[in-house]
Amino acid sequence: MMRWFVGVIAVASVAQPGRSTAGLAACVGDCDGGGAVSINELVTGVGIAQGLQPIDACAAFDADGGGNVSINELVAAVSSALNGCPYGPATPEAVIRRYAANLYANYSDALLGTEQLRDAVDAFVAAPTAAALAAAQSAWLAARPAYLTTEVARFSDGPIDNPDTGVEGFVNAWPLDEAYIDYVVGMPDAGIINRPDLYPEITKEALLDANEGQGETTISTGWHAIEFLLWGQDLDPNGPGHRPYTDYLTDGTGTAANQERRGTYLRVVTDLLVQQLTQVRDAWIPNQPGNYRAEFVAVDTDEALRRILTGMGTLSGGELTGERLSVAYDTKDQENEHSCFSDNTHVDHRNDELGIENAFFGRYGTVTGPGIYDLVHAVNAELADATRDAISAARAAILQIPVPFDQAILGPDSSPGRQAIAAAIAALNAQTDKIAQCAEALGVPISTTSP
Repeated sequence: MMRWFVGVIAVASVAQPGRSTAGLAACVGDCDGGGAVSINELVTGVGIAQGLQPIDACAAFDADGGGNVSINELVAAVSSALNGCPYGPATPEAVIRRYAANLYANYSDALLGTEQLRDAVDAFVAAPTAAALAAAQSAWLAARPAYLTTEVARFSDGPIDNPDTGVEGFVNAWPLDEAYIDYVVGMPDAGIINRPDLYPEITKEALLDANEGQGETTISTGWHAIEFLLWGQDLDPNGPGHRPYTDYLTDGTGTAANQERRGTYLRVVTDLLVQQLTQVRDAWIPNQPGNYRAEFVAVDTDEALRRILTGMGTLSGGELTGERLSVAYDTKDQENEHSCFSDNTHVDHRNDELGIENAFFGRYGTVTGPGIYDLVHAVNAELADATRDAISAARAAILQIPVPFDQAILGPDSSPGRQAIAAAIAALNAQTDKIAQCAEALGVPISTTSP
């Protein structure tokens, strides 16, 4: 097989007079519909061509419907692996398939990040040191962006926030009353960790049952519970929280109390996050009969586009503009900052916006199009370009908000930080209006307010 594989790459890497791939499918060899062709997929194609695997191992290689894999088809697949997949006409079906493929890739990256976070947390709890705590914090920070760009898939009753089976309320709920989980200044015995009388066992089931058990801010699970356990309260105006690693020492020299329970909590809540993101990722696996993606790509195109645009518009309007910027701006309260313990809120804002851009242009990473922009451009080019410009302006405005966010919200309205936040809110409102107009132009009116 290796000789075949090397030979096919050589053929695809040089000009081949008389050898045409014209008429083949847009992305031959893209077995999983991810918008790219991997080395593993090329190996599968060569195996089919050699008769070592059946054609249904990857029907995407049989571009001409001939029931086998030809040299032309292998050459086309290698070309896509080397140069990226082209995309054909921007039909609603193509945009919907691209959106689904991009979300699978995005959730896969988010899951990988949380698995690496779990590894770092396990290592830290097993042997608490300042370096191990810093490594766990770095893993949390590194994992956040990929998750945040998936938030554009919220607000349409998809796998992340389906009313019956969705996990969003356990994954990224906020604001969080830290005293519900652990000690805070002036309350050394606060929280689930310090109340073994009320919570004798710290298990996944116990934390799920406790989530929002005493109100919407009594959050016991998810990204921000982990964040608080890693950083502690943010009492530093110039930086994040400074929880000491000694809070986890179990050799009798530790700080605070209930160090072993604290370590158990951190491990359990992180493993729960991995479990829940696995559930969501699996809902977007390609070619999986009965999962959400299978239903999504088969549903009426207007309904699928409505879901896509609802996610974009609501994240832009009700969530990012309203809950994440306007509330903090109006109250000047750090408790209304999204990632307040780590001072990572600016990353949240930027990557939520990137998720909106990704859905609009049909892109993720190096994979591009077709997207909503292409559909709107076909019916109203002026509106499509105006929306593109509004998205660009919103991104630029968000980037201008000073860091850390909890200091930018303070002071008079004339202060640079508050002026930058106000400008970002205005830009996001303009973006939201354009997204709603795009939905109208495509015949799928939407709401852009948070449910």
